[in-house]
Amino acid sequence: MKTNEKIITIFGGSKCREGAPEYSQALRVGELLADAGFTICTGGYSGVMEAASRGAHERGGRVIGITMSQFKSEPNRYLTEKVPSEHFYERLQRLITQSVGYIALRGGMGTVTEISLVWNKLQTQVLDPRPLVLLGDCWPPVVREWQRQLAVSDTDVEILRFATSPEEAIDIIQRESRTVRIDDRTASVNAL
Repeated sequence: MKTNEKIITIFGGSKCREGAPEYSQALRVGELLADAGFTICTGGYSGVMEAASRGAHERGGRVIGITMSQFKSEPNRYLTEKVPSEHFYERLQRLITQSVGYIALRGGMGTVTEISLVWNKLQTQVLDPRPLVLLGDCWPPVVREWQRQLAVSDTDVEILRFATSPEEAIDIIQRESRTVRIDDRTASVNAL
């Protein structure tokens, strides 16, 4: 990790293609984050990860892809740096620990896993406060259903930030990530 680098990790599904709403949103998120001077970090493959990487890359931004040797597919071509991981949990840790904020777009169970892990780390204060932005109309009803069916309190939900547009998501990230400090010990252990 470069000194004073501000990394934002973007989560989202791998199955969407160009033209899907979440692909377009992720492309715009990548553009806006690169324009604002952030480094983009994704899981490195297709769908939302590709779109965010493409948006940032086309604006001259730095794009880190945390790949995994167990996956057979090729990383997307918009990455400026590939960081291989041996296993799933190492990959998740690398996606999470060096970032000053997170944006999640529509995805599947992998995306839910990533959101849940970040949310739990914020809730239990394993991570210092930083923005976890859920971008898109799909998230409020999902979170309401989690509250209805699971032991998810209003206090838990207050940790989350909801955005309906890429611009709103970036505004939240810029406002709430300013004071986030990455622990040097954590960053060095999980060094990129």
